[in-house]
Amino acid sequence: MSRRAILVVGAALAILVALPIAVYSADALVLRYRIGRGGALETMTVYLATRLKSGKLEVFTDRPQTEICAHAVFPHFGYRPCWYVRRSGGVKVI
Repeated sequence: MSRRAILVVGAALAILVALPIAVYSADALVLRYRIGRGGALETMTVYLATRLKSGKLEVFTDRPQTEICAHAVFPHFGYRPCWYVRRSGGVKVI
């Protein structure tokens, strides 16, 4: 390979590695800023569920639990993103 091709491949690999790190870091910084302003976390009600041997899902509606979620794209500080909690329908499979 020519020297120019090696430089292009190296630059592409560097971008491929740096871009996800930059996006995650920016998401964390925005979340930290929003936590300081008081609008980054939300409390949602979730229900525990378990998968039975038959493949069906049994949801325990008698024991609702609250879960704190973060208004972010990725999980941060031990909190799942709120969009993910909403997408799962408020059910956490154990």
